[in-house]
Amino acid sequence: MTSRERTWFWIGFLVLLTIGVYVLRDVLLPFVAGMAVAYFLDPVVDRLERLKVSRGLGTFIVLAGFTLVIVGALLLLIPLIQAQVGRLSEVLPNYSQRLQVALEPLVAFVQKTIEDGDAKAKIPDVAGTVFSWVGGLASRVISGGLAVANLLSLFVITPIVSFYLLRDWDRIIEKIDGWLPRAQAEEIREQAGRIDETLAAFVRGQATVCIALGTFYAIGLSLAGLDFGLVIGLFAGLISFVPFVGTIVGGVLAVGLAIAQFSGWEMVVVVAAIFVAGQAIEGNFLTPNLVGDAVGLHPVWVIFALLAGGALFGFVGVLLAVPVAAVIGVLARFALSRYLSSPLHTHGFSTADDAKASPAEGSDEDRTA
Repeated sequence: MTSRERTWFWIGFLVLLTIGVYVLRDVLLPFVAGMAVAYFLDPVVDRLERLKVSRGLGTFIVLAGFTLVIVGALLLLIPLIQAQVGRLSEVLPNYSQRLQVALEPLVAFVQKTIEDGDAKAKIPDVAGTVFSWVGGLASRVISGGLAVANLLSLFVITPIVSFYLLRDWDRIIEKIDGWLPRAQAEEIREQAGRIDETLAAFVRGQATVCIALGTFYAIGLSLAGLDFGLVIGLFAGLISFVPFVGTIVGGVLAVGLAIAQFSGWEMVVVVAAIFVAGQAIEGNFLTPNLVGDAVGLHPVWVIFALLAGGALFGFVGVLLAVPVAAVIGVLARFALSRYLSSPLHTHGFSTADDAKASPAEGSDEDRTA
């Protein structure tokens, strides 16, 4: 098989894979979720296996413990969340009126500042377009992900898929390794290892960051006396896997609710300070230590991948977005390194020219410029 034929083979394979995921997106949710759980828990089972625990027994112990933790957290949090949501429906009209009264001076100032009548006319249209796009995306995520594979199938099928994948994980990897083209096997293994490192650092680290932020926001807002602080804090932590979105959305909701609830501005400042502190803790301590800077996934790339995955494949696309982004990122860096060391990049450019163009070898005036 020539190089050209191999290229077309892999392009065709990727096209068919993408079409298959798109066609089957309504039933893939429990399987993708099961793969995510298996990948997340595999290192724990490997550690038990090194302690002479059989793979099957280790899988059962780890998966049972994981399930108990999830179920226990749900049993603990659902009554509290249900009570707060029920109370929210009772007080929301009153809070809405108080918030409108509190923001009237700001709204009047903004309206007075905008003197262009065309701009005034366009603002509702732009806002309507934005809300329509966000609402359409959310609708596609929900309907696309849960149309057939509903919550019942998710909770029933996902543990079964997770168990069998986790038990047979090493054998699956060994079998796939045997399918690799022999000439490029070492190179593929190297890139797969980098993809695994990127995913492990990002997914496991980001999950820990989300839990830590959700706990911090929930406790902080509850201690500040904010109504529904537990729900808002947990929600802000949950969506923090999208960079900056958790802090922004949670902060806007919490500050708006604080303006409606408290008569003075002191507590509003306290609520805002909680989210500022949370963002500072995430940026300076949690993300550098738990996720690290070496994962190679830029926040803008992650946001784009999540939005594109959700728009194209629903909730399944959201689950697949980060792994696909990691694969593309690693392969793009590999392709770039090959290009920079190839004659395509260096053709017609001598070493002397390279030294002359290097900023390190230039004059002080050049560096200043």
